[in-house]
Amino acid sequence: MDEQRADSRALGGEGEIPPDYERIEKKARIRGRAVGAVTYSLLALWGIIVLFPFYWMILTSVKSYGSYNSEYIPKFFTLSPTLQNYQDAFTAVPLGRYLLNTTIFTLVTTGVMLAVITLAAFAFARLEFRGKNVVFVLFLSLMMIPNELVIITNFVTVTSWDMRNSFPGLILPSVTSVFYIYLLKENFQQIPDSLYYAAKVDGTSDMKYLLKVMVPISRPTLITVTILKVIECWNSYVWPRLITDDPDYFLVSNGIQEIRENGFGRENIPAMMAAVVVISVPLVLLFLVFRKKIMEGVSRGGTKG
Repeated sequence: MDEQRADSRALGGEGEIPPDYERIEKKARIRGRAVGAVTYSLLALWGIIVLFPFYWMILTSVKSYGSYNSEYIPKFFTLSPTLQNYQDAFTAVPLGRYLLNTTIFTLVTTGVMLAVITLAAFAFARLEFRGKNVVFVLFLSLMMIPNELVIITNFVTVTSWDMRNSFPGLILPSVTSVFYIYLLKENFQQIPDSLYYAAKVDGTSDMKYLLKVMVPISRPTLITVTILKVIECWNSYVWPRLITDDPDYFLVSNGIQEIRENGFGRENIPAMMAAVVVISVPLVLLFLVFRKKIMEGVSRGGTKG
């Protein structure tokens, strides 16, 4: 009690708070509210800037062709929305077939790539063989090669193998990724070596150890890689455009270009935007559902320990 009274007297009297302290606390609260208001205002502004293209895309997709072309000054709303553009997007070109082709391309490419990078990452993380570090450095050096050079080489190879206008020609150049191998290898190396040695003592094979131990532990990273690869395949444009000229193997990226070039005999921007909305919705939903897994997988892959 004596110590409390002494502290109170030091503050300006028994049980009393000095006026200066109250003024400082009030200023701190006002400053904190001002900083919070400015921060949230900037975040809201940035959110509007980021989301505005999506709003404009959806808005344009529900405008009629006539009203869109009659707008000398673009309007930020419409009083007569229509879904005719979505019907035109599916009737002008076989957009449904393009969606099916893209789904097949995405699923097969992602599945094969997961098998390839998992085995490669396991070899670099756990197996011991001569020249492992040299080979891994050579793998990483491939990331410095411009994509244009890789595309040219892949095009020449696929053409010489007579694989143009085919799913193998579309899929083969995308079944591996040096970056994903590196990301998964770093994640595998975080698993203690003692688990591997204990498994080997019990007579567990490398493949069984990989599937029963390493893959379940690294599931967040594998989910992240899967989602990112799905998005990459779904949005791929240059390679499918280069390697296919048969409509039976066109992807959705080719379909949008078909709508622009010859779907209506004229440039129909609202129908193009409707097709873009249809194509974008699966990716947006995928990201919203698995966004936490993506962040968790990236953080695990980039953290040692």
